[in-house]
Amino acid sequence: MRGFIAVFLILLAIPLQAQQDSAALLVADQLYITRERVLVASGNVEAFQGETRLRADAIRYDQRSGALSIDGPITLTDDEGTVILADAASLDADLRNGILRGARLVIAEQLQLAAVRMDRVDGRYSQLYKTAVTSCRVCDDGTPPLWQIRAKRVIHDEIGRQLYFDEAQFRIGRIPVFYLPRLRLPDPTVKRATGFLIPSIRSTSQLGVGLKIPYFIKIGEARDLTVTPYLSTSTRTVQLRYRQAFRQGQIQFDAAFTGDDLRPNKTRGYVFGTGRFDLPRDFVLEFNVETTSDNAYLKEYGYSDADRLKSELLLSRVKRDEFIRASFVNFKTLRDSEVNATLPTLLLDGEYERRFFPRALAGELRMTLAAHSHRRQSDIDIAGRDVARLHGDATYLGGRAFGSLRTDWRLGASFNLFDVTQDSTTPQTQTEIVPFGALTLRYPLLRREASGAAQTLEPIAQIAWTGGDRLPLPNDESTRVEFDQGNLLALSRFPRPDRRERHAVAALGLNWARIDPDGWDAALSFGQVFREDSDAAFSQSSGLSGTASDLLIAGQIDGLSGVSLTGRGLFEGNINLSKAELRGDWDFRRGRLGGSYVWLEADSTEERVQDVSEVTLDGAFRINDHWTASADWRYDTADDRAATAGVGLSYENECVTVELNVDRRYTTSTSIEPSTNIGFNIGLRGFSASNGTERYVRSCSN
Repeated sequence: MRGFIAVFLILLAIPLQAQQDSAALLVADQLYITRERVLVASGNVEAFQGETRLRADAIRYDQRSGALSIDGPITLTDDEGTVILADAASLDADLRNGILRGARLVIAEQLQLAAVRMDRVDGRYSQLYKTAVTSCRVCDDGTPPLWQIRAKRVIHDEIGRQLYFDEAQFRIGRIPVFYLPRLRLPDPTVKRATGFLIPSIRSTSQLGVGLKIPYFIKIGEARDLTVTPYLSTSTRTVQLRYRQAFRQGQIQFDAAFTGDDLRPNKTRGYVFGTGRFDLPRDFVLEFNVETTSDNAYLKEYGYSDADRLKSELLLSRVKRDEFIRASFVNFKTLRDSEVNATLPTLLLDGEYERRFFPRALAGELRMTLAAHSHRRQSDIDIAGRDVARLHGDATYLGGRAFGSLRTDWRLGASFNLFDVTQDSTTPQTQTEIVPFGALTLRYPLLRREASGAAQTLEPIAQIAWTGGDRLPLPNDESTRVEFDQGNLLALSRFPRPDRRERHAVAALGLNWARIDPDGWDAALSFGQVFREDSDAAFSQSSGLSGTASDLLIAGQIDGLSGVSLTGRGLFEGNINLSKAELRGDWDFRRGRLGGSYVWLEADSTEERVQDVSEVTLDGAFRINDHWTASADWRYDTADDRAATAGVGLSYENECVTVELNVDRRYTTSTSIEPSTNIGFNIGLRGFSASNGTERYVRSCSN
């Protein structure tokens, strides 16, 4: 609303020049000047200046005194989304002061202030008397809005963008809820302002009923701090969130410090932090900090479900033909079955990769150099083993097409240097040079459907060879191996260089896909690996043990009446499943429904003493334009018990958001007990910047 009054002074003071000024325009059914030099515009009066617009029944402007009188109904809008509605208005000569009767002020299409009278003061302040403030829809039948703030006086500071209330009374419908003699709130155009945020209620079976009251502190244009006291019958907690933006990056730290009855006389807490900075020469520096006082704190207070914490400092650069990465990582386990001292918790990693395209070779030459080190805190032999390695790789990649037959090949060699300490069963220093090569054949077939969809069928065959024999190294980094369509043609399916597949290996695959821009898409893949010698380093459940791997079947479908399915399975020779995962989602007009299933057979090599079979379901249903219900459920079918469950109910309209969530965790351990959490939040719209989400306005007929 800033500046709109001055605009209409120009409009009305120089009406005779309006034809020469295309930026100013006054339109009315009648326009004349009386003998007393009073300019009168009447009948459907509209005045325009840029994005500012005034509508009124009549305007009278006294050119001698500068007094301006406007008869309503009056509607005034400006380029900042502010709307003033009034029955009548009287303004002084410079239009910086005046009175509007029966006024209603609407700010940013969110918050409306209705008053018996509104005074304009110094062109900056609007003083509204006997005011009702709400962001809810107000019906003409006298029905009160869902919520409102009644005040004796409200002052709107247009420059400071603040609202000041005198003798404020908050009401739900017609029922007064609480009274405040003074109240300050930001107007809807403010994105960041110091003050209280929306409180929330949290109830847990371990901590009781508690209240969180966040207070936001704007330290500057690029920094802020949120302090949230959390008080219940069993805990006294202070949550903190600090954010800062820099010219080339940003940081954020979340923390909490607690004294509670669960662990008396002990200060508990956590600190999580993230940051990213753009450095010169396209380098990026990132960091991540995660630490907590004890294993149970994060889950008991609902801050995180992580069972291992990772703190990392990472420097990287990615270009078209170059990749650089260096990192320092610290792990901390929260699992009762693990001991930090015997886990590799300190890691150093570095990697450099470069691509060359020499004209003489008509292909790609790829060079890689990687260094890694991980250390354990323990000094015990074997249990405290420390490992460092240096890995280099040179690979030539080429290909050629013979009609529809596509050939790809790769040739190269790698060297490895390993240094193993605190393990008397392994030589300390070991080196090797490993040659390798592979030839891949593809024969893609294409078929067009009458509908415009395309189908492709691609048989694939690969023969690969890796020389040398495996060094007698402990398996520290390749304890978990996954076999999927992404590594069917890999020279080694182990995740790290401390293990490599050796000697001759063949892979066969078949890919089918259907792509329809106007319909449904689908893909299906089959694959199997055959090797000259079996590899004992592959676990039974990896699907790669023996001379012939399990049969890999993977597929997905999307866009079929809102249904999408993704699945992968490994089938042994007797068609028994050794590993399977399936995810399905259904998006329909009023909601969504999703579910997944995971099956892993028992494998002592992977420290899995029993089968894993788990089902998860999640979904949401929009009951109507305002009410939405949601639920999620995770069930362990192997143990025949639920793991977690949760339900939620939310209400949202143009002026309020209400959320109720109930979550139950059934799992237990030596540090974590089963618990039930209840969360309740109420948010009032209109006192913050719009979040951009869809809102449904209630109907006055309901």
